[in-house]
Amino acid sequence: MSNKVVIFGEMLWDCLPSCPVPGGAPMNVMLNLTQLGLNAQLISAVGDDEDGENLLQFLKDFPASVELIQVHHNQPTSKVLVDTSDKENMKYTIVSPVAWDFISFNDRLEQATQSAEAFVFGTLSVRNQPSLETLLRLLQHQTLRIFDANLRPPFYNFQVIKKLLHLTDILKINEDELELFAAYFSTDPNPKSLCGHLDKHFPLTIICITMGAKGAAIYQNGQFTHHSGYRVEVEDSIGAGDAFLSGFIYSYLAGKDHEATLDFACKIGALVASRKGGTVSYTLDEIQKIGT
Repeated sequence: MSNKVVIFGEMLWDCLPSCPVPGGAPMNVMLNLTQLGLNAQLISAVGDDEDGENLLQFLKDFPASVELIQVHHNQPTSKVLVDTSDKENMKYTIVSPVAWDFISFNDRLEQATQSAEAFVFGTLSVRNQPSLETLLRLLQHQTLRIFDANLRPPFYNFQVIKKLLHLTDILKINEDELELFAAYFSTDPNPKSLCGHLDKHFPLTIICITMGAKGAAIYQNGQFTHHSGYRVEVEDSIGAGDAFLSGFIYSYLAGKDHEATLDFACKIGALVASRKGGTVSYTLDEIQKIGT
């Protein structure tokens, strides 16, 4: 498989109590897709500083593409302070502003997006206007547009989210985000009510809801497909949702049905949750052994 996927958003250092580790949901998705054999590229930015140099070197060593990553001379590389006291529900303090708040549009980004089979984006990286304007321009191209809500208080705005939903084919949210969406759109806080409302008012083809240890569900055309997930001993939950999304994209682009797509996505999410950090290495065989 060599499907080209472009991911837009943040790359950063997760500052854990033990040591800083590379992170950021879009970067994690790009690294997972790369491991799964897809041609994945990240649109992001780092500062012209030691943290930025080290982050770019980490990607080169992975190895992963750095072709679409910008370097800013006036903004620092992103850092996030991570509270790991609850392994299954991490808390994050996200520094602002940083380099990826100022991703600028250029022809290289446009060409990469036009030629991609799928384009993945979220909300955190568009908390500032420059990056939002760039994303909105890239979303005009008719590739498969996958919106990973990834809400990080206080860095999201439902007026912006509504704009993005009008430019989305597949939406992925978690159960906490479902409640926030339901409150904003004045629906009951359950999948059936919210998905029915979003399906009616936005041009979505699929809504995917992750529910942690309770598994995940796909909604399409008024019907739900559920998967109960896989139980593992959780090391930490950093990157588990990003791994799930990567598994979803991998299987969806391979033409798998919803049951098989959810099964693979839940397996890779469980595998990453069983290991430390969000950028773990694994093989397809290790993923398939989950649950056996």
